[in-house]
Amino acid sequence: MTCATAPVFWAPQQRLPIPLQRFVRVRLEAALEQPKDRALLIWPTVLGAPRLRETHPGGVGEAELLQQAGRMLAALGITDPEAVWRETLNAYPDTADRGPDGWLPQRIWEPLAPQISLRCGVILLALTGQPEDDRYRLASGVTLFNSALFHECHDALEGLWTVASGDLKKGLQGLILLAAGFYHQQRQDVGGMMSLWRDGLKALASFEGEVPTPWGRVDIAECVDNVEQRLQWLRSLDSEAPVDGLWDLPRPEWTLK
Repeated sequence: MTCATAPVFWAPQQRLPIPLQRFVRVRLEAALEQPKDRALLIWPTVLGAPRLRETHPGGVGEAELLQQAGRMLAALGITDPEAVWRETLNAYPDTADRGPDGWLPQRIWEPLAPQISLRCGVILLALTGQPEDDRYRLASGVTLFNSALFHECHDALEGLWTVASGDLKKGLQGLILLAAGFYHQQRQDVGGMMSLWRDGLKALASFEGEVPTPWGRVDIAECVDNVEQRLQWLRSLDSEAPVDGLWDLPRPEWTLK
């Protein structure tokens, strides 16, 4: 994925509370295992949407909820929103609570509902349209990286890394380390980003800007240049200097060929 403008998460990010990190991760992991489970990301996207919450403070009526979700479900080839909604409530009761007028974000994620809605929506967009075969997880990981969802990219690639061996495992480890470094950039953790980027570049040094996998080749040449530029820039700073200028340096992208 190549964007004309920087993605919404290409900026410093506040860490979500652990229960909400888990809420998002459970849905992401399910969606990475089975493309049909991308539907799990739709309900938080809709229920937490600020405009819908503003117009329906007592909860979204089920008919409207199904209508709103139905358009996104149709993009996944799902034609029975009501059945999927019932299945979701049974399997994931932390999705929603009943309010006086309809469905509300479940109480565990309601305080940060707009942030959860946005994150789930961008993840959903990244996973939609990917090839639904053995290329799915790698393609999703690349698009998540390009969407500046670096923690989610790490999760996607880790599932491949754990069962890989040899050069493939080394290459995937390097990609994961680069993504983790940019995650630390979002957290403005200088020590973390520098350590992870150095380890990532070391792991990827023999690949000469392109990581071959059974599911395609990941072109990382420009990203490697971006990381080296960042490390050089950070090394030139006084230890107490602000690092806001990192966001003015080129944004990294991978290309899956």
